[in-house]
Amino acid sequence: MSTNLKSKLNEIAFKRIGNYPDRPTIIFLHDSWGCIGLWRDFPEKLGEMAKCNVLIYDRQGYGKSCRFTYSKRDNNYLEEETDILNELLDYWNIDNAILFGHSDGGSIALIAAAKYPEKILGIIIEGAHVFVENITVEGIKEAEQAYQSGNLKSKLEKYHGDKTDKMFQMWAETWLSETFKTWNIEHFLPKIHCNTLVIQGENDEFGTMEQVNKIVEQTSGFAQKFIVPNAKHTPHKETPELLIEKSVEFINQLKD
Repeated sequence: MSTNLKSKLNEIAFKRIGNYPDRPTIIFLHDSWGCIGLWRDFPEKLGEMAKCNVLIYDRQGYGKSCRFTYSKRDNNYLEEETDILNELLDYWNIDNAILFGHSDGGSIALIAAAKYPEKILGIIIEGAHVFVENITVEGIKEAEQAYQSGNLKSKLEKYHGDKTDKMFQMWAETWLSETFKTWNIEHFLPKIHCNTLVIQGENDEFGTMEQVNKIVEQTSGFAQKFIVPNAKHTPHKETPELLIEKSVEFINQLKD
């Protein structure tokens, strides 16, 4: 982690929910447009049903957290965010985390389970990527068009304020660059020994079932997949009750 960010850990916005002594903490890792507010009430409902503590935070450059401490991303940016998460777990004194990651957050959860296994009890990932696909690139191009000529920018500004343009630019430019076409985190998968629940919408516009299959086939721990019928990239918003049910079932099987 950069020295600049290490001095700004107290500028990472977060929210705690629940008071369950001796129970795990579910850490929510948002997607590439996300933040605390955009999870809505899903984390609170899941925490209540699972009888777990919950912590949600905004990564640097998002929501109410500090601005980016770098001006450009490279192919390792998600691993760097994982190292920041590790520092934050120490900062918050959490050593029994269940990670719930959506999209970019799902990729971060996979890397974290591989690099910091002693702190992670299990991971739930939704719409995660382990390599770049054509469908991902095309989906980002469509989102970029919606940002430039539609109302996507104004919607995101409600949550990210004057950080919105930089946040969106960082995401789109990185994933659409020639360099990022070679991005691949499959080498982390065999190092994952905890249980993994892999969730993906049947009609996810940013990734195919190949992402799911690669994860399930290559992790060393027990991995199960759950394909959400008729859902796209955000099943936790499209079918929240179903995802809560499946997630609670998964959490109840974990050994603390």
